[in-house]
Amino acid sequence: MNFSTLPLSIEMLTTLDSLGYKNMTDVQAEALPLIMEGKDVIAQAKTGSGKTAAFGIGLLHKLDVKKFRVQSLVLCPTRELADQVAKELRRIARFQHNVKILILCGGESFGKQLGSLEHQAHIIVGTPGRVLKHLNKSSLDLSDLETLVFDEADRMLDMGFIEEIESVLEFVPKTRQTLLFSATYDKEILNVSKKVQRDAVSVRTVATESANEITERFYKTDDKTQTFINILSTYSPENVIVFTNTKIQAKELAESLQKVNIDAIAIHGDLEQYERNDVLVQFANKSCPILVATDVAARGLDIKELSMVVNLDIPFGDETYTHRIGRTGRAGAKGVAITLYSDYEEEKAQEYRNGSRIFANSNDLKIKIGFEMKPQYVTLVIEGGKKDKIRAGDLLGALTGEAGLQGASIGKIDIYDRQSYVAIARESIKEAHSKLNKGKIKGKNFSVWIL
Repeated sequence: MNFSTLPLSIEMLTTLDSLGYKNMTDVQAEALPLIMEGKDVIAQAKTGSGKTAAFGIGLLHKLDVKKFRVQSLVLCPTRELADQVAKELRRIARFQHNVKILILCGGESFGKQLGSLEHQAHIIVGTPGRVLKHLNKSSLDLSDLETLVFDEADRMLDMGFIEEIESVLEFVPKTRQTLLFSATYDKEILNVSKKVQRDAVSVRTVATESANEITERFYKTDDKTQTFINILSTYSPENVIVFTNTKIQAKELAESLQKVNIDAIAIHGDLEQYERNDVLVQFANKSCPILVATDVAARGLDIKELSMVVNLDIPFGDETYTHRIGRTGRAGAKGVAITLYSDYEEEKAQEYRNGSRIFANSNDLKIKIGFEMKPQYVTLVIEGGKKDKIRAGDLLGALTGEAGLQGASIGKIDIYDRQSYVAIARESIKEAHSKLNKGKIKGKNFSVWIL
């Protein structure tokens, strides 16, 4: 199970060790040898099982960095997942200089992507629609492609990407390696495998992976917003993702919670990319304890420690339910998954009854008058980023030096091309904002504001 048993370079093994990759997960141990042999693989593994490293190590191992052409394409269902995958590939790629990994997703400037593609890339990570747009405009050339990866293929089917996928296949070489990863393994996935793969070897590790330790409860209620507030006061979770079935519900629930001093933000398909970044950063860095999400965000989020998942309605099917609640109880932690249902949803709710799920009485929840929920941190935005050569150390230096903050008051730092986000302890945010706004970072003045 040790990575040293694979024919990897010393440089890659050293990098993996420094990143904390000591032993292979089940999916890595089964899939990686096959991937490195050049075989097509169809793998079923649940969220958090190490899928990205499984295909990432394989495609980086055989990458020819001197050949500045697109050698691998990873297709993802959402922008969030594409960003997450690209970040992990870049971390692993540290063992070799000059590996260029480019993200192609909707919501980002097409012109900016055109400029990046003029200089080529080794690996493209993107969503089917935007990748296809570049292919149709001849700004992306896949004639040298060696490896094609479908990450969370079942979700791509759920989102209706099959036509785009079939169109993308017209631009890729017929002789290639194709890797297909999916959390589910049904007839639709097998049909896609037959279309896109050749003699694919099946890897199914779900049975051997330890199940997330999740307590699942169902509450019947005629006032879901109030019942959700009662759940918060009863369980006191550190952070929660609440899933709604529609965009309108997501917006309305977040607004209702804000009105009663419960800090919540919503993410859904109508947001612009910069708005999505703002929302995800705040939730991930503990500047907002409650994220209200539609299923567009169900898989792309990389929140390692999530106390609770709540379904405001009965989800559309068992697979959606499984994907949603799989966000909590990860990495050995205990999780709580709660589903609310009304009289109208009674029949659907009964279909979820089994020996382990608890159908409880919502009247047993605590009703705490004036209950509030405030975040641990508040996010400070600096209008400068990677393009301005700003690093995390520069921001830490400015905050703990000239601004005089204690290191314990500074949380997660996220640096993007043009903006940087820093989580600051709530009680220190005004002081940090004032001093950083008047001071300099790397000898320059940058606009600073509170998100």
